[in-house]
Amino acid sequence: MYVDSHCHLNYLKSSSGALERARSSGVDGVLCIGVDEVGIDDVLAVANANDDVWASVGLHPQSAGQDFGWIETKLSASSVVAVGETGLDYKTASDVDERQRQLAAFEHQMSLAQKYGLPVVIHTRDAERDTLGILKRYPDVVGVLHCFTESWEMAEQALSMGYYISISGIVTFANAENVREVARQVPADRLLIETDAPWLAPVPYRGKENEPAFVAETAKYLARLRDEHVDELAERTGDNFRRLFLSADGG
Repeated sequence: MYVDSHCHLNYLKSSSGALERARSSGVDGVLCIGVDEVGIDDVLAVANANDDVWASVGLHPQSAGQDFGWIETKLSASSVVAVGETGLDYKTASDVDERQRQLAAFEHQMSLAQKYGLPVVIHTRDAERDTLGILKRYPDVVGVLHCFTESWEMAEQALSMGYYISISGIVTFANAENVREVARQVPADRLLIETDAPWLAPVPYRGKENEPAFVAETAKYLARLRDEHVDELAERTGDNFRRLFLSADGG
């Protein structure tokens, strides 16, 4: 059975239909990710209505100019298992001021993860040094670098701090050799899989709306890449998800 460790059910055309198809495809768990205040109630509603869906609460770096005081007020919901999606996206940060806003929001959310003993969901793009710098300042926090597309050197440092690495359908794309390089090397006990639905549908669904059922295709591709049996990979990544997000100590 597969677990989709990162998706946005509230952005799909039909979250209920997508969940039905996911269950039929062997997906027995989904983490629905919060990215801003506008959508967080929809995220929590989906999670609260489904026993196999959990939620995270956070402010995406591309929305970092928004107020983030509301985040703490939502962390007590019973379905919430993580802080985030937070992090840094310097590919979209056009100036120094925008980067500073991202850094401030990231620091705030890391402090909340530390305060409440929750794992954190990290988005990082073109910001390896600053992302790692902040992670090092919170040694008691663990989490996942989701939809990982950065270097193996960054992955190694994050792994040494106790973080997990999540691989999305990007690994199936022809031009994603850097992702494949990382995916081959991540230790089995630190690997997660995800869709990031509704975006980044894996081959053979590329160009379509992504959904949790398609995590099975990413798992099959990863199993071939790593020379593992897909059932074993599915079991291990599911165990990793439960250890990180559902265990009492977050890892």
